[in-house]
Amino acid sequence: MKTTIDPDISKVKALRRMKGNALSLLGFAVLLFIIAIYFKIPMLQAFSEAAMVGGIADWFAVVALFRHPLGIPIWHTAIISTKKNEIGENLGNFVSEEFLNREKLEIKLDEFNFATKASEWLSQEENAHNIANVVAVNIIPGILKTIKDEDIKRFIQVQFKEKLEAINFGDWIALALEPLHKGNVKDQLLTNLLEVISSELTNNKDLIRKKVKASTPFLSFGLADKSITEGVFNGLQDFLNEAKKPESEIRLKIDEYVYDFLEKVKNSEEMRIKINDMILSFAGKKEVQDYISGIWDEIKLSISNDLDKGDESSIKKSISNLIQTFGNGIKEDSIMIDKINNFIKNDLLSVLLNNKKVIGDLISSTVKSWDGKEVSEKLELEIGKDLQYIRINGTLVGGIIGLIIYGVEQLYHFVF
Repeated sequence: MKTTIDPDISKVKALRRMKGNALSLLGFAVLLFIIAIYFKIPMLQAFSEAAMVGGIADWFAVVALFRHPLGIPIWHTAIISTKKNEIGENLGNFVSEEFLNREKLEIKLDEFNFATKASEWLSQEENAHNIANVVAVNIIPGILKTIKDEDIKRFIQVQFKEKLEAINFGDWIALALEPLHKGNVKDQLLTNLLEVISSELTNNKDLIRKKVKASTPFLSFGLADKSITEGVFNGLQDFLNEAKKPESEIRLKIDEYVYDFLEKVKNSEEMRIKINDMILSFAGKKEVQDYISGIWDEIKLSISNDLDKGDESSIKKSISNLIQTFGNGIKEDSIMIDKINNFIKNDLLSVLLNNKKVIGDLISSTVKSWDGKEVSEKLELEIGKDLQYIRINGTLVGGIIGLIIYGVEQLYHFVF
């Protein structure tokens, strides 16, 4: 099984290794000093002395950043832990004054081109799919669980009622029936209606017979059923056939009734009010209200069933396609890109510049809230490894400078 290494442990090991290297080099300088004294080698003595001084001085400087050298509370040591508040204050001021600067921020925002990068990212299928997956798996189910069904149903009912009440059905019906006053539309419509009724009458002749049988006296033993049925059926057919004739008395009476109705709908406010009241009364029935309330249950169930399909979910695919289309659309629209970038630039600049002091104070207060010792240890873990090169360089550079001083001294004695 593959094991992971704690990054802090690896940093601790690297810091210890570099400290060991710097200390070993200092120890080597001490050894050279002993050899130089013992064998009386002036040049080596000058090198080793300066190397020891440089190594120890830089060791002191590096250690003094994080703690008191050798645990001795020397003045201006353990700088990070003791000067933490001042460091936080200066850091906050530095960020707010140097980084939160209009000219510098404008340059960086122009270089970043947020709209182009965002549109390119959104237009990639994998990214769009990931966003759609988050929406479908987390956001939509979360919304469905959070909202109360009763509130949604009540909202739908209220909206349905308000929309109905805002509609003047009388005007609508009058407008819709207006063409019936003109040409042969009314006559043709009435003829078609009579044809449909006649056809339905023929198709339901057996049903008529059963109704007649159920209504005739039991003692007739069904003998009169057939003749009564035929009489009813033939009478109705004769009536409909007569009504189909344009000049028949029945047709004229029907035309007159339809005409009167159309005139009332068109000209009578009272008739329109009645039509409105009738429709609103029908919409207010419990059966209709229950059906309207059930719309939400159907919608919710449909959404849940679709989301259960995973990658085959129509909703998820639609969201993914919408995101990709949106990304491609922005990417190809230079005007929109400029508008988005300018919007973000102006808004972000406004927020940052108006709150630069708040941001600086936040950085300052955050640093002040840290534990001094803990901050010092963490910083040493992060940068202490690189700071050991100061000790190594101090030892080597010190030794070289010692040689240079020794050479200058010898040259002086030789000349003078």
